[in-house]
Amino acid sequence: MKRHLISAADLTRDDALLILDTADELAKISERSIKKLPTLRGRTVVNLFFEDSTRTRISFEAAAKRLSADVINFSAKGSSVSKGESLKDTALTLEAMGADAVVIRHGASGAPYRLAGWVRGSVVNAGDGTHEHPTQALLDAFTMRRRLGSLDGRKITIVGDVLHSRVARSNVLLLATLGAEVTLVAPPTLFPVQVDSWPCEVSYDLDAVLPKSDVVMMLRVQRERMNAAFFPTEREYSRRYGLDRDRVAKMPDHAIVMHPGPMNRGMEIAAEVADSPRSTIVEQVANGVTARMAVLYLLLGGADLGGEI
Repeated sequence: MKRHLISAADLTRDDALLILDTADELAKISERSIKKLPTLRGRTVVNLFFEDSTRTRISFEAAAKRLSADVINFSAKGSSVSKGESLKDTALTLEAMGADAVVIRHGASGAPYRLAGWVRGSVVNAGDGTHEHPTQALLDAFTMRRRLGSLDGRKITIVGDVLHSRVARSNVLLLATLGAEVTLVAPPTLFPVQVDSWPCEVSYDLDAVLPKSDVVMMLRVQRERMNAAFFPTEREYSRRYGLDRDRVAKMPDHAIVMHPGPMNRGMEIAAEVADSPRSTIVEQVANGVTARMAVLYLLLGGADLGGEI
């Protein structure tokens, strides 16, 4: 693997499979009474979050602590950033503290690339603007693989607000690398201009693709990022692109339902679908810790796993 994980495009097929295989090994410790390994003892991981986050920040913190790393949580609110300190000055401060890895979430697309030029440690992108979220794609792939086996030739349908979704872009790139066939479904107004260059198919008709889907991943409608009317009403969006019980019935028996969270229940996904046996939403949260453990372990060169699990 490279020194940083900023984009899903950074990962070769071998890199991605190595992370997923390592996560499989690390998942075994979640079944133990003491869920901790000494592999990163003495290493420091900084969670640098310029945007609000709950599950991603906690997931990275839990992952680092289970590997015995020291964790520093840095939030922009109440810090020197709120007084006008630049990203570069913050980076230099972290560098002086000896951070071995910096996990960054930032509202500006490309911020992790700039940070990587200023610190000697590894940089992990935990979401930058509407650009990418590679560890979310890894935990999604890990969840799919545990439910369905190999992803080669699997048909993955990703539905919803693709325009504002960093999760969609990372998933398309990673799943294509792993041999899956991805179809994006959304209203025309919620596709980015350059979507034709992505390694996937595009459709505007959800009902047409459901019968041949192994996985249906619903995306949250990110109203906080919308500054225009991208669809007539919430009810109209839900009628055409929401996943309800009737639409789930059109899916193959083995197909699963995913959502990166947080969900708008009743809009993009019905509550009964989110809570059904087909849903992997709770599994994705648990698998997020495991997948991020694998990323930190591999980036920071932890000790051999063989004798510890």
